[in-house]
Amino acid sequence: MNPLLRDYRNYLKIERTMSRNTVASYCSDMEMFLAAVPIDVKDIVPSDIEDYLQGRTGISKRSQARILSSLRSFFSWLVIEGVIADNPCDKVDSPKLGRFLPDVLSVEEVSAIMDSVDVSTWQGKRDRAILEVLYGCGLRVSEAVELKISCLYFDEGFIRIIGKGNKERLVPAGEMAADAVNEYLEHRPSPYDAKSDDLVFLNRFGRSLSRQSMFKMIKKQALIADVRKEISPHTFRHSFATHLVENGADLRLVQEMLGHESLTTTEIYTHVDSTTWQKEVLDHHPRPEKKNQPARAEYYYI
Repeated sequence: MNPLLRDYRNYLKIERTMSRNTVASYCSDMEMFLAAVPIDVKDIVPSDIEDYLQGRTGISKRSQARILSSLRSFFSWLVIEGVIADNPCDKVDSPKLGRFLPDVLSVEEVSAIMDSVDVSTWQGKRDRAILEVLYGCGLRVSEAVELKISCLYFDEGFIRIIGKGNKERLVPAGEMAADAVNEYLEHRPSPYDAKSDDLVFLNRFGRSLSRQSMFKMIKKQALIADVRKEISPHTFRHSFATHLVENGADLRLVQEMLGHESLTTTEIYTHVDSTTWQKEVLDHHPRPEKKNQPARAEYYYI
């Protein structure tokens, strides 16, 4: 790796405390840019960046905006380091973006997907637990992958999440999510090594379950449940927030649950005491308690 990029990566990891996936994305964008614009970073001007973005044909405006954000972060770091005096991205306009609204599942669709899982196998128990946690707690897929047993406080009604930027938050966990996870943990495979010992969700080899496996599982269960929408793990997170708000939960409380610094629909960030927001979420969540489970659909291993 380019020595400059290596130092930048360390800056993102150590000083900015960004997640591994975010660091990888930023560095990948920079590697592509520096390969396409092979001149000294001190000599890069706004027109070089504009030409690069315009030359990236076939990508959406949203992707262009993401790349520009990566470039702006890199050149801001160069300013901090004294390598350059000004950030050339400051004079580059961001693409105009329309508001992006991902698909939302109805409560009935969520239930159908949950109920499609064959929980007679340990893999099925795991997958049901994943779905309950994604929807019941509004986790990011990376947070579900990295969820630790030591962060489960079901007796107190919480789980502890280390989110983006290593920021910690407590998320209320309802009875259905807690029971699904506990049921899976009784059948969880033996960890492959010490690194996997504290992880909740493991694959059949006892290693950490990957993001890709979670994506595949969710798409598979949606097909089994005949839910014909383009969904991903984030769909459950978005549905979690939407259903809470629709059922009367305060938007600022939902903001806390999701671990967002801000929401586009509000400019106010309010810290709420844990007793209040735990009750708020559990009172308004459409799946707070267990119900009778209908027959399961056929299950396919991943």
